[in-house]
Amino acid sequence: MSSSAFFAATTSAGNASSSLPTEFWLALIVAVIALFIFSFMMLLVKRYKRCPSNRVLVIYGKVGGGDSARCVHGGAAFVWPLIQDYDYLSLEPIQIEIPLKGALSLENIRVNVPSVFTVAIGTDREIMQNAAIRLLGLTTEEIKQQTGDIIFGQLRQVIASMRIEEINQDRDKFLHNIQTSLEPELRKIGLELINVNITDITDESGYIEAIGRKAASQAVQQAAVDVAQQEKMGQIGVAEAEREKDIQVANAHKLREIGTREALREQAVRLAELEKEQKYGEQRAAFERDALIKEAQREQAVRIAELDREQKVGEQRAAFGREMEIKDAERQMRIAVADANAKAIVGEAEAEAEIANAQAALKVKKADAYQLGETRKREAEAAVEEAQHRAMAKAALAEAERIEAERRAELEAPAKAQKAKIIVEAEAEAEKRRLEAEGEAAAIFAKLEAEAKGQYEILARKGDGFKRIIEACGGATQAFQLMMLEHLDTLAQTAAQAISNIKFDKVIVWENGNNGNGTSNTTHFLQSLARSMPPMMQIMKDIGGVELPEYIAKLKPDGQADKDSANGSKEENAKSSTSQEEKDKASAEPVPPPARS
Repeated sequence: MSSSAFFAATTSAGNASSSLPTEFWLALIVAVIALFIFSFMMLLVKRYKRCPSNRVLVIYGKVGGGDSARCVHGGAAFVWPLIQDYDYLSLEPIQIEIPLKGALSLENIRVNVPSVFTVAIGTDREIMQNAAIRLLGLTTEEIKQQTGDIIFGQLRQVIASMRIEEINQDRDKFLHNIQTSLEPELRKIGLELINVNITDITDESGYIEAIGRKAASQAVQQAAVDVAQQEKMGQIGVAEAEREKDIQVANAHKLREIGTREALREQAVRLAELEKEQKYGEQRAAFERDALIKEAQREQAVRIAELDREQKVGEQRAAFGREMEIKDAERQMRIAVADANAKAIVGEAEAEAEIANAQAALKVKKADAYQLGETRKREAEAAVEEAQHRAMAKAALAEAERIEAERRAELEAPAKAQKAKIIVEAEAEAEKRRLEAEGEAAAIFAKLEAEAKGQYEILARKGDGFKRIIEACGGATQAFQLMMLEHLDTLAQTAAQAISNIKFDKVIVWENGNNGNGTSNTTHFLQSLARSMPPMMQIMKDIGGVELPEYIAKLKPDGQADKDSANGSKEENAKSSTSQEEKDKASAEPVPPPARS
């Protein structure tokens, strides 16, 4: 078609459309909008999926949140077209038969454990997500095959960790171990274990059958022992029952005789007491009757006197005008009293006659009833006494047993409680002492450790200080001299303080003559002191670094010193001879002993 022809057709169509009415275009727009809304609603209805209670709706595709699928159980969700799709997972239980044969136990014995496992897809979020990843699109048979392989391996592992006795006897532990081992593996593929049914447990070597025969033989033997034991206890019980029957019969006879004699004795005592009480009552009643009669007579006399006095007072107050009324009233009163007395006497006579007839009939009936009652009473009393004696005998035995049990319980219960209390208190005291000892030991150890660490630090710091002092002084000798000089004043102060409390009023030297070589002891002491000065000065210089002036050590030669000492001795001898004469004169006076220092 040429361009001119196409242009002509378009122009003609435009002209035709322009000629259409406006209502047509409005209807067309409304139809398009309705069609769009209808399509959208159909899309919503078709893509809005509801999940039944026995299924899990799995929406996969672009679900967001970093998950590969979104699982919905018991609800509904909208599945977006093009970017999402959906599928269902069934929650119905799956039964898997596991014909396990030849599994090794802990004793290396092969056992056959056929069982049935019931599994299903779980409804937890994590389990549903695992099921959506690993089971979506698989058939039931494929799920059974995959799950059966896992169960086979875990069941063999559980059997390998248990003994045959534990597997056969402790089924709860066996099932618990299976669940503990199998459930984590099933959760990895989105399944959960519902039930485990162990149908049978057998072994190829006949070990379990041998255990059963052993248990059956032990049960038969124990049953025979129990039967013999029960027969023995039955015979013993019969013998004891017969012995107790004889004892109880003898006790009943004894108690009956004792009761009869005690009843007779009590009856005699009671009759004597009743007779005594009767005599005493009669005497007391007579005395009280006499006293009451006298009291009544006295009260009557007093009352009569009072009435007379009141009557006289009333008569005086009433005046003479009321005498006629009083007399008329007295007359009427006397007539009424007489009539009443007459009627009363007649009634009393009739009543006494009826009472006499009734008493006579009553006495006859009482006599008959007393005769019949006494007969039956004696029979009933005899039966009651016999039953009472039997009951008393049984009650006495029961009471004796009860008292014995109570006394035994009273003695045993405090003893056991005291024993338990002493044990608990001893254990508590021991635990307390142990804890206290451990606490004290820990405290002492910590204290000593801290003190040792402190001493170690002090000594280490002192060693570092001494090392630095020696390095600064250029040697250990120089450092020692320096420290001696630093502490010289302290040593002098300490020495002065040591002798500060000693008081020297005077110093007397007692000289008793020559020393044999022409010198005195004092002279010899001074010469020895002078000779020891140079070595002492040298020691102080070497050790302490103290150097004294030289003039202290400059002394006279030995010859000059000997001459001076000789002259001194002569002078001393002269003085001593002179003093000897003075001493002879004063010999009568007592001389105190000299003090030497």
